[in-house]
Amino acid sequence: MKSVLHLNGRTVEVEAPAGRTLLEYLREQELYSVKHGCDHGECGACAVLVDDRPHNACQLLLPLLTNRRVETLEHLDASGELTPLRDAFLDHGAAQCGFCTPGMLIVAVALRRQGGSLDEARVREALTGTLCRCTGYVKPVQAILAAEEPE
Repeated sequence: MKSVLHLNGRTVEVEAPAGRTLLEYLREQELYSVKHGCDHGECGACAVLVDDRPHNACQLLLPLLTNRRVETLEHLDASGELTPLRDAFLDHGAAQCGFCTPGMLIVAVALRRQGGSLDEARVREALTGTLCRCTGYVKPVQAILAAEEPE
């Protein structure tokens, strides 16, 4: 079975046998911002944007993604959309071991795209699907909020 998806701004046809996950495919494409974490959708390390919403790639089956728009950090970095968030994460020391950082950045981009004002409670709620054992979420929350402030 084939699936056609829109990956990082281009349309690709993918061999999609039953049971093949988006995570497996993205890692084969050398998109290493998508981390292989828990395989159960609990840690958020494999988060990607699907139609502007964060999803865990380990829980998404390729045959079900036909005509969906998938974005990874590689694409967001190349487009420049990631720059203010990346800079804020660096300025606030929000990336500790770095394993959860890509998932947190994906969540932050999704929040920015949703629009509206951000406050600590909204950011913390959005990050509930991302497991971090290093930061206690304080610095990532500060970084996400700082990225929203005018320079």
